[in-house]
Amino acid sequence: MTAPVEPEAVAPAAPLSPLRALGWAALFIGGGFLLTIGLAVLVAGLTGGFDPHETGPRLLMIQTVSGLLAFGFLTWVIGVRGLGLDLKELRWAPFALALPGFGGGLLLGAIPAALAVALSLVVGSAHFLADQGDVASYLAQMFRTVLLLAPAALLEEIMFRGVGQVVLARPLGRVPAVVLLSATFAVAHLFNPNGTLLGLFNIGLAGVFLGLAFYLPGGIWTAWGAHLGWNATLAALDAPVSGLPFEIPLIDYAPGGPQWLTGGAFGPEGGLLATVTIGLGIAVAWRWMRKEQA
Repeated sequence: MTAPVEPEAVAPAAPLSPLRALGWAALFIGGGFLLTIGLAVLVAGLTGGFDPHETGPRLLMIQTVSGLLAFGFLTWVIGVRGLGLDLKELRWAPFALALPGFGGGLLLGAIPAALAVALSLVVGSAHFLADQGDVASYLAQMFRTVLLLAPAALLEEIMFRGVGQVVLARPLGRVPAVVLLSATFAVAHLFNPNGTLLGLFNIGLAGVFLGLAFYLPGGIWTAWGAHLGWNATLAALDAPVSGLPFEIPLIDYAPGGPQWLTGGAFGPEGGLLATVTIGLGIAVAWRWMRKEQA
């Protein structure tokens, strides 16, 4: 009789080093960015021509859809196939958690945004003026605005809180990974209109807030909800979002001053009051995350 052949032991996968994790994260973000540009130029050329100076909803939708396709593809190629991560590890929560997570995220983002504007009215010299339009036109415009903001917010979450954050958190830990990608998130907004150093800092702080929301129940859906909740609330109050103005009927928001307090033309994100409210959001998300880990 022959002795049974023992199956060959499979060596455990080597842990991901910080340098390799940084390389994978850079490949994901940089590769996705380049692929997005290529797809956007192609789609723009096929749907009315490409104009490098074009602005407006058409270009935003082309960029957003191209980005979602590019980063969705790289999530599968790099995250799933290259690194062997499954959907749970990538924080793509199942449907049962997605809707509650998204809804909770909306509140988590909307409350600090509304509070920042409210404080600007009380502490600063911000105020509302009457504008043309009625309630019906206001609601119609907000519907169109949310249709633009929602996919753009999802794209930024996949880009900055997706594969890169999961990969970096393995060797570095969650907090360093969140901080590192939040700095990258801020740099990505460097050329937004009417930007200031405080505005850039607050966007980085918002990145920390969203990075923590990524680890709450619902995963990326919660982070998406928080991102959309912040942006849509500011837009609903006619306040600029990261320097980008939105034309909303019925009301007209005047930021007043001083700029360092209310944010001025950059919107509430450019002021110290938003620093305070985003900080409160971080505290709530941190406590919630720690409770889930306990």
